[in-house]
Amino acid sequence: MSMIIKKEWAMPSKNTFSIKPIRDFIKWQIAMMGDERIVVDPFANINEIATVTNDIDPSCNTDYNMDALEFLRIFEDNEVDILLFDPPYSPRQVSECYKKVGKTVNTQTTQASFWSNLKVEISRIVKPSGKVICCSWNSGGIGKKYGFEMSEILLVAHGGWHNDTIVTVEYKI
Repeated sequence: MSMIIKKEWAMPSKNTFSIKPIRDFIKWQIAMMGDERIVVDPFANINEIATVTNDIDPSCNTDYNMDALEFLRIFEDNEVDILLFDPPYSPRQVSECYKKVGKTVNTQTTQASFWSNLKVEISRIVKPSGKVICCSWNSGGIGKKYGFEMSEILLVAHGGWHNDTIVTVEYKI
């Protein structure tokens, strides 16, 4: 499979999906999957692109207000067509999210195993040929270890000393 890499420029925002090239890219990826699809976002915040949304913060207008791992566990095996994965990008951001809602921050929520546990659930619930669209400061995505193959990368440069946002698209193989 060939890889498509695209680079865009945009101002940064803590609400990743409000950044125009990212929002447009995600909407295009979803549209390519057809009309009848389940699109899940475990870290939705204010974003309403997905058909099923979650955010740990109860002030967010989402379908669920659960910890992301517990939210992913409500889905059946191979049920989800597209998963939008835009978690906090660093342990500091995870800590800020948990503290904002009065939850305890501990090693379980800030270590690499936290992300691995999410990836296990994502692999379980995404259908074969389904896709994960991942936003981060790196291009790691979900990965081959969990049954995914990278097909596209969108690099959004924010200029100056701002970290780029890297959006990867992976298909479950």
